[in-house]
Amino acid sequence: MTSPGAFPATDYDVLRVFCGPNGGYGKEVGVVRDGSALPGRADRQALAAKLGFGTTVFVDDPERGAVDLYAPTLRLPFAGHPLVGVAWLLDLPELVTPAGVVGVRLDGEFSWIEARAQWAPPHTLGQYATAAEVDALPVPRPGTRAPEAPSARTFAWAWADEAAGRVRARAWGEDEDEATGTAALLLTDRLGRALNISQGEGSQILTAPQPHGWVEIGGRVLLER
Repeated sequence: MTSPGAFPATDYDVLRVFCGPNGGYGKEVGVVRDGSALPGRADRQALAAKLGFGTTVFVDDPERGAVDLYAPTLRLPFAGHPLVGVAWLLDLPELVTPAGVVGVRLDGEFSWIEARAQWAPPHTLGQYATAAEVDALPVPRPGTRAPEAPSARTFAWAWADEAAGRVRARAWGEDEDEATGTAALLLTDRLGRALNISQGEGSQILTAPQPHGWVEIGGRVLLER
């Protein structure tokens, strides 16, 4: 656990979510286990901005699994990789989010959440003919975008092995995103089949459609610090 200088009473964990088979890569998320230490939304938003993770999660009720999620500039109703990470950390049967109740299960090395596609923010799901085309897409310099690079919130994907459900993907927000659970949720909902997604430099996201419009998203989680 660490504590940022401007918020000396606020300890937080750092997890990496959607790690590869060797435990590398994945995407970081900050988790404040004691949300009562910083109850105000303005203070939470300020801490999320200071920490700079894609999402910072505040646990408001560790017994019920009630959580509150913040990107550096706004509060989020739902986010994929942070909830997979918190599911692993709290080891509860469900999480209560602003978007709705998220089912949880832990299965060996993988942690899973169950969510609805309509909870995810919109993404452009851009299909390419081959995984090599996805790999060849240009990488914008931090804070910039090459004219030929995919636009913001684009999830570029191609079949690596369609019969096996293996997908090669890359994604962009302002810069390239190593692992995007919400886009994986949307792609699974669109295709209606289980996927094994290799994203970024080495992250892995597993998904599976469920009855009644639900989708499971799973991956490996490691405690970074």
